Amino acid sequence: MACIKKMIVPLGLMIVALVVYSCKVSFGLAPISSIDYNKVKTITITDFENRAEYVYGPLAVEFNQKLKDMFIQQTRLQLVDSGGDLEISGEITGYNQYNEAVDASGYSSKVKLTLTVKVSYVNNTNHEEDFTDQQFSAFQTYDSSQQLTSVQDGLITVMVKDIAEQIFNSTVANW
Repeated sequence: MACIKKMIVPLGLMIVALVVYSCKVSFGLAPISSIDYNKVKTITITDFENRAEYVYGPLAVEFNQKLKDMFIQQTRLQLVDSGGDLEISGEITGYNQYNEAVDASGYSSKVKLTLTVKVSYVNNTNHEEDFTDQQFSAFQTYDSSQQLTSVQDGLITVMVKDIAEQIFNSTVANW
């Protein structure tokens, strides 16, 4: 019994440390990048055009700004208009909503809103890391009793952040 009591405190501390670490990751603190700043100093991120069938005006603007902000805030790279050591380009290819869940009456109870982008990445210092037309997507659900127009901006903010993090991790964090 005494042995168990002695283990409770260290075990409790390990659990607290694990929770704190996991919260740090989930709250979106800067991911660790694998950028060699001796070779890579600049990045070019061209504006992603919205080529989805359903076009919501503010979406492209918010996506482009969030993606650029993420690289500016979480790296030491300088954003340049063209000819960067790293180049990211692409387009928004999908913005769709689907019925996801049906209630007992047979009507939709949840709606899934999905955002998809296609990305090309060029690392002019190491072309082995390049990729072309890679798809990234995120989704959010909302109650079908709500109008898309009333929840759209909040859902877009979450999805844009998610996709920007996916792109960041696939390009410079090597996740």
